[in-house]
Formats: sequence, C-alpha cells, structure tokens
Amino acid sequence: MVEQNLRNAIRDIPDFPKPGIIFKDITPILKDPQLCEDIVDAFVDRIKHLKLDVIAGIESRGFLFGLMVANKLKIPFVPIRKQGKLPAKTVAESYKLEYGQATIEVHEDAFPQGSNVLIHDDLLATGGTVVAAAKLIEKLGGHVAGFSFLISLDFLKGEGRLHRFSENVYSLVRYN
Repeated sequence: MVEQNLRNAIRDIPDFPKPGIIFKDITPILKDPQLCEDIVDAFVDRIKHLKLDVIAGIESRGFLFGLMVANKLKIPFVPIRKQGKLPAKTVAESYKLEYGQATIEVHEDAFPQGSNVLIHDDLLATGGTVVAAAKLIEKLGGHVAGFSFLISLDFLKGEGRLHRFSENVYSLVRYN
C-alpha cells in the first residue's frame, strides 16, 4: 500500500538537473502527513530487527525521514553533511562524481565506537555518496548495520556497491 501511494506522490521532472535525467521529486510526499507517517512506519517495520544504536542521514533529503525514523525508534540521529557545514571537529571522506569530486563529513564524536548504524538517504542511484558515508561510519569505529532509501534506481546498480558493508538494504520504491 505504501509503495503505491509513494509511486503516486513522486513527481518526475524531466531534464533536471541536466538534459537526459528524469529527476524523482519527493517534495509532493511532504504535503501528505499521513503518507509521511506511513513511510516512517514502513521503515520501522523493515529495520526493527537490526538492533540499531544510531541512524545517520545524508544531507539533505536523508534528514527528512531519517530523523523521524530515529525518533520513532527512540535512538539518536546523526547528520552526514557536505564538507564545511558541521561546526565541531569532523572526519571526512571524499568520493568521485561524474565530473570531479565531493567530500562529506560527520562529527568525530557522532556515536560511540562499536555502534550499529543505519545509513539513510532519500534515493539510491549509483551509490557513491552512500559508500562514502559507510566509510565514514567505519572510520569512527561503527558497524554499518544497513541502509534505507525511499527510492532505489535499480537500473544504476548502486545496491551492489553496498553489500560489502551490509546485506541489509531497504527501499520502499524501486524503479527498474
């Protein structure tokens, strides 16, 4: 039920951010409080067996539902942000983009060593950012317990890059 409601709410924006790309816009979801609640419940149902200590959300759309799921599970939420956006001492990880490079960071005191961490983002495409996030978790001595996404673009094969960190990959909607 939640999958079909998500499919109905997600808006395709052709040629954004560049020609040939069909952007999956999740902003219409945010107008529907019941759908947002259903999304949180669907995530909780899929991940509750993981015995999580922390949810780490990737900037910026990973903050939206990552925080809500963490609150529902009564566990901490940790933001993973673009370089230079976090105020305290950080650990960084760089990764390659189609043209160039990007860096993400997390506070070095984000969670205790040995914590089981779920990494959350809105969309899984090629997996570059999420792999960098997983490396950050490991640098801090955490264990990547799994990954969760609203959307997975399976045709880009990003999920295969995540299995070296965890076999637990959850997506509410998949596009082949």
